[in-house]
Amino acid sequence: MEEVTLTKNNYSQEVENSSMPVLIDFWASWCGPCRAMMPVVAEIAKEGKIKVCKVNVDEEPELASKFGVMSIPTFVAFKNGQMVGSTIGVQSKEEILKLF
Repeated sequence: MEEVTLTKNNYSQEVENSSMPVLIDFWASWCGPCRAMMPVVAEIAKEGKIKVCKVNVDEEPELASKFGVMSIPTFVAFKNGQMVGSTIGVQSKEEILKLF
């Protein structure tokens, strides 16, 4: 499954109305740890069991603010439109999957 670029305009459709679990990845192009996480996030997306939505915090400050994102990368997990967990910083794939 492709990674979805999340904006304030498609947030409801992609996250709240998703039939799949959703992982939101808050990142920025200048963030080294965010770049380090890209292969892990891409692997989760490729497996197709979890929808991966990426939020560039520089382009979508309102979404970052909505979730109180102060540090990146921040990962937020959703099931049935409800937030079920979050974590900050470089994580293993296993740690991210534990959020669900």
